[in-house]
Amino acid sequence: MTDLLETGAVGLVAMLRSRELSSRELVEAHLRRIEEVNPVVNAVVTLDPEGALAAAKRADAAAAAGRLLGPLHGLPMTHKDTHRTRGMRTTQGSTVLRDQVPRQDDLVIARLRAAGVVTTGKNNVPEFAAGSHTFNDVFGTTTNPYAPDRSAGGSSGGLAAALAARIQPLGDGSDMGGSVRIPASFCNVVGFRPSYGVIPAPSPLDAWQWLGRTGPMARTVEDVALFMAAVAGPVPEVSPAAPLTAESFAGLPGQEPDGAPLGGVRIGWSPDLGIGIPVEPAVLAVLEARLRVFEDLCAVVEEAAIDLREADRVFAATRAMHFAAHLGDVVDAHPDRVKPEIAWNVEQGRRLTARDWIAVTAARTRLQRRVRDFFARYDLFLTPTAQVLPFDATLRYPASVAGVGCETYLDWMRSACVVSATGLPALGVPGGFTPGGLPVGFQFVADHFDDVRLLRWGRAFEGATEVFRRRPALLEPAA
Repeated sequence: MTDLLETGAVGLVAMLRSRELSSRELVEAHLRRIEEVNPVVNAVVTLDPEGALAAAKRADAAAAAGRLLGPLHGLPMTHKDTHRTRGMRTTQGSTVLRDQVPRQDDLVIARLRAAGVVTTGKNNVPEFAAGSHTFNDVFGTTTNPYAPDRSAGGSSGGLAAALAARIQPLGDGSDMGGSVRIPASFCNVVGFRPSYGVIPAPSPLDAWQWLGRTGPMARTVEDVALFMAAVAGPVPEVSPAAPLTAESFAGLPGQEPDGAPLGGVRIGWSPDLGIGIPVEPAVLAVLEARLRVFEDLCAVVEEAAIDLREADRVFAATRAMHFAAHLGDVVDAHPDRVKPEIAWNVEQGRRLTARDWIAVTAARTRLQRRVRDFFARYDLFLTPTAQVLPFDATLRYPASVAGVGCETYLDWMRSACVVSATGLPALGVPGGFTPGGLPVGFQFVADHFDDVRLLRWGRAFEGATEVFRRRPALLEPAA
């Protein structure tokens, strides 16, 4: 079973399609792993073993009958608990929705099911996905497989922990302020925030909302590409359609010419994102030691950054308005059952005036001009993913970063938030480990809709370092 669960999604799907492996066998291994490790990490919070085994039986029957199989046929998967799952509890980590059972799937879940995924349950999130540390009053705290007293990040922290603990190889996340990238850094996995509309996220309140994205997480970039090839593509509710579709990701990541996987790629590296964002020295020590890898892959690396001076303002206002629109009624109806960080963010949105929005719109316009200026000179923007190492899981959020105090629950996440403000695609990739064994990740950022090359570049670095192969001590036999 150990070797089976070490295998990535690409390998497992190939075994399932050739019938070397049955979906039932794989689902049973998946469920046994949850039983073994979930008491430690608390990644999976809802489980339907009977329904999963029945679905696996149907998947095996379809394969035996020679039917046309989806790209993820028979693969077991728990889903992020903010994504609605038809007939399965979806709490969003809130006591307000503790017993909610949706009647329909969110788009990403519907597409995963259509691709052949066997839904087994849900993974943990912060309340309403607010913040990058996964804890709530319904299920408690998710912890890090590499250090079970530390945070797994968030808001896709349950998924990140499930991936690192080898519960599953692939899953659905979402990212507004770093919610796939920061847990990827904390748990030594990959998190991908695609370009706008590549995986649509229709909203009845705002069909053009651009800050939040749906995106995959996996242990390898190859598996992320498989996910994209299964679920990317337009919907009528979100227009205009993105220029990338499922076919754009088929067969990725491809190989660059031998001997020069990043030949000619111009990289702007910035340890503080050009605006003095504080980063713990231990994080920078790991990443700066790895910069030589890019040069060995024939990239040109210079210290340079996108001009992000106004990115904090754009992010803060856009996020606040989103919270006011989507969670204001919840805060009003249940003021004592919603965590204070959410109430604060809703209030920030409600305070915004027309004059504020005029200024923010102009700031975003200037920010996009500066993005264009950067990518006229560089192909890739490279930064730390997270400003901190995985921290004490009993905290709500870090009180300070590198000696600089955090005034809000978002301040320690700025390295991801300001990139979100640009709207650009971003990829969190394992970068290495501290001497104490804590994971650290790089953030790769490409130009709008340059997602395909972004994945190729991430795969080249991943292949040169193979940091992803390091298993958590949680999975090693006791001495």
